[in-house]
Amino acid sequence: MRKAALETPSIQSLDRGLAILEAVARSPEPVPLGQLTDLLGIDRSSVFRLANTLRRRGFLTNPAGGRDFILGPSIWRLSRKYGWTNMLNAFCREQLRTLTAATGETTHLAVREGRQAFFIDHYSSTNQVIVVSGQTGESVPLYCTAHGKALLADCGVPALKAIFGAAPFEIHTPTTIPTIEDLAAACALIQARGFAFDNAEYLTEVRCLASPIRDKDGEIVASIGISAPLNRFPVERCDEFGRQVSAAAGAVSSRLRAGEPA
Repeated sequence: MRKAALETPSIQSLDRGLAILEAVARSPEPVPLGQLTDLLGIDRSSVFRLANTLRRRGFLTNPAGGRDFILGPSIWRLSRKYGWTNMLNAFCREQLRTLTAATGETTHLAVREGRQAFFIDHYSSTNQVIVVSGQTGESVPLYCTAHGKALLADCGVPALKAIFGAAPFEIHTPTTIPTIEDLAAACALIQARGFAFDNAEYLTEVRCLASPIRDKDGEIVASIGISAPLNRFPVERCDEFGRQVSAAAGAVSSRLRAGEPA
């Protein structure tokens, strides 16, 4: 009884803010303000102020510019500081090295950050005079890159609209995916064959291929893939490279489920 009496009371607003973060993190879709209001059981304006404070600090973001929320980049940056990157890299480093040895091309590891794919590790080929440079620490658009599409593989049209909004996609090359509907079709194809293909959609002289990495709950947490100049990556090699990249992603996913480094 004495221990309970001396227990420091919680800070209600902080507790509610953390409840919002937990609810958004659990949801596979953007969470509307009304759903958060129902969760907390307080007035809508108070919930909006809490969520907006988290948004200003980067812990939440509005993918379509409205009042639906997903986790923001500050969550990922904070997790990186406390070892998530090191843990994920430990699971993937050997597979990056093995994939580079098998394909002769530079390999990358990426995670989703907002509307971007963020590269957290790479392994460069030493067998080629001309290689695609490593991009660790850089971001690329989700909709027109192999890694980005791999990270979106489970999304249909409603989820993609929630992420990208109504604005048209920026066209980077003649093969850039132009619409949400085309991107949804690409995501369905990724689910069917296990890998995403970037046919020079972001960089005109580079083709890329990536597969999603899944955690123990089947959620996509990262992507692993290769990048190569067009002359070394004709479309005829897509299936060959796809099998190798999918095998690497499957090996990492299995290790994540088992909780053991790859």
